[in-house]
Formats: sequence, structure tokens, C-alpha cells
Amino acid sequence: MENFEENQLIETIDEEGNVIKFELFDIVEVENKEYALLLPTDAQEGEDDELVLMRLLKDGEDYLFETIDDDAEFDKVAAYVESLEEDGEE
Repeated sequence: MENFEENQLIETIDEEGNVIKFELFDIVEVENKEYALLLPTDAQEGEDDELVLMRLLKDGEDYLFETIDDDAEFDKVAAYVESLEEDGEE
């Protein structure tokens, strides 16, 4: 796995064509697939930072971020991330 630079910014485009900027928080592997944990960079002051989960695919030298449309897959990854958070709190 290639190391990502700290505070790497990622830009994605939503369904309405708006550019959304994220900071790459972490990358996790679940069942041999990689997922990116992203933090929105333009959260309003006082809002809780909500992590966004996206599937991470490698295309040659580039990384692609893909929305997880499968609810079961999303739930599995979210449960794994929550288990990591719980382990970190102990």
C-alpha cells in the first residue's frame, strides 16, 4: 500500500455537480478491499465532523473514490470502523 501524505485533500463531485473537498483521514482494508475514511473540509463551524466512507480503487497510478451503494457492504465497513474506534478508546 502506498503511503498517503498527511492532510491530503481529495475532491469529489456529488450528484448535482458540486465539488466537495475532503481530507483523507485513514484507509482501512475489509475483506481484501480498501476503503477511505474522509472528513469534509468545509464543515460549518460548530458542526461535528462526520466521516464519509468511500471505496478506494487503484487505476494505474491513480486512486479512485467510489460511493458504496450496497447497504450490506457499507454496514460491514461502518461496523469495522466503529470497532476500531472502540479499541482506541480502551
